[in-house]
Amino acid sequence: MRHASQEDQRVLLVRLPCNPIFPIGPVYLADHIHKQFPALEQRILDLAAVPLLDVERVLQQEIEQFQPSLLVFSWRDIQIYAPVDGRGGNPLQNSFEVFYARNPLKRLRGAFGGLRLMASFYGELWRNLRLVRRGLRAARRFQPGARAVLGGGAVSVFYEQLGRKLPRGTVVSVGEGEPLLEKLIRGESLEGERCFIAGEAPRPGLIHEQPAGMEKTACDYGYIASIWPQLDWYLDGGDFYVGVQTKRGCPHNCCYCVYTVVEGKAVRVNPVEEVIAEMRQLYAKGVRGFWFTDAQFIPARRYIEDAKELLRAVQAQGWHDIRWAAYIRADNLDAELAELMVATGMDYFEIGITSGSQELVRKMRMGYNLRTVLENCRLLARAGFREHVSVNYSFNVIDERPETIRQTVAYHRELERIFGADKVEPAIFFIGLQPHTHLEQYGFDQGLIKPGYNPMSMLPWTARQLLWNPEPMGSTFGRICLEAFERNPADFGRTVMDLLERDYGLAPLEEALHAPVEGRGALATAIR
Repeated sequence: MRHASQEDQRVLLVRLPCNPIFPIGPVYLADHIHKQFPALEQRILDLAAVPLLDVERVLQQEIEQFQPSLLVFSWRDIQIYAPVDGRGGNPLQNSFEVFYARNPLKRLRGAFGGLRLMASFYGELWRNLRLVRRGLRAARRFQPGARAVLGGGAVSVFYEQLGRKLPRGTVVSVGEGEPLLEKLIRGESLEGERCFIAGEAPRPGLIHEQPAGMEKTACDYGYIASIWPQLDWYLDGGDFYVGVQTKRGCPHNCCYCVYTVVEGKAVRVNPVEEVIAEMRQLYAKGVRGFWFTDAQFIPARRYIEDAKELLRAVQAQGWHDIRWAAYIRADNLDAELAELMVATGMDYFEIGITSGSQELVRKMRMGYNLRTVLENCRLLARAGFREHVSVNYSFNVIDERPETIRQTVAYHRELERIFGADKVEPAIFFIGLQPHTHLEQYGFDQGLIKPGYNPMSMLPWTARQLLWNPEPMGSTFGRICLEAFERNPADFGRTVMDLLERDYGLAPLEEALHAPVEGRGALATAIR
């Protein structure tokens, strides 16, 4: 395909429909391209901010008006087995009713709910693929050499499956897209980039290739506002957290997580002055809620000083009315950082400890010391933190048994004593098995799944494998969760914890914090 000169190119960045979270990925891509090619014309179209019935019409209209030569589609997520209500219903409840309910009527209800979910999931999948195909076809009516790029979180996880469904010649981007787009615009070879061309097989191990480092500068929101009319849709209400990135990469090896392969293991910290310059622009536009979009705000103890430097700079701005939130590893704090977090307006944080049993945390390769997490949570409480904490628990991932359940409940009760039971929300997850993870390899080794399986399948016999809740504890958790849905679906997590304590009791806290050197199960050797 003949390459158009840079002067003749127009780039349309399209965020495909999803939950309307601030689209930091497309915004940062557009900002980077503008800095590299200041004369190049760009537009951002966020279909998450458009009624679903109108998305095809709006995309067609935008293409007819702008006539892009390069379409960059961003696909944020494919939430197959989400633990919370999705647009098609609650997949966890439906699945557990089918798999574990004793009442035939509830099984039937779960089956009908599952059918609605299947229709919703496949409908979204086919709609997004159709948007890519129709968008490219429409663009080629005006620009015969127009090309399409597809990237985003969903693509980085399921690129092998999605690549087979896209128009031939579509560039499928894995991980970061900035260097790839630069080369496309310049007409350079893509051979060294983390990508492949639809219609060709991706090279083996593509997801595990490390991204090239790049220094992130402050996003120019004056420019972004000029190419994205929908920006005000997110800012006018004042209730959105607006994403700001302070670093990329995650150095950990959690057995079920793909962040470390998508973003790379090398943590790249953005210059503090650039982060502050970006926040300053957003503050001037009325933004008061910031979400630090890093995989982890403090990924390891060596980055404590970087976090302090950033928060001191935030404090120096005199922004007494802001609030901010992030994922944090609460084992990577000290007293000064805890005080800075409270003083600068942290009003919510999430920690993904997965289990309150140090033994299971070790087996899942989480890298957490649960005793240190508790000590640091006490530091936050002493510093005056009185806001919301979400604690992610993924039950029954590896070697769960009654002893570890008692330990997790004991650990959670201690967190409630530190922050207050009304402030600590247990978010109950059951892992949806994802490609490219250690847990997937464990599933192969244990014969739970077979090579060549389809991780995007919603068929019932596949769902039973991919919604990770193996026996001997699977039926127990199924029964507990169904009772919690029946009793208090609006406070599902706390109800699950209460029922687990009712049935299994509490271990001594010290037992939860102690892990034997030799693990009980085979996972440690299976995925070492």
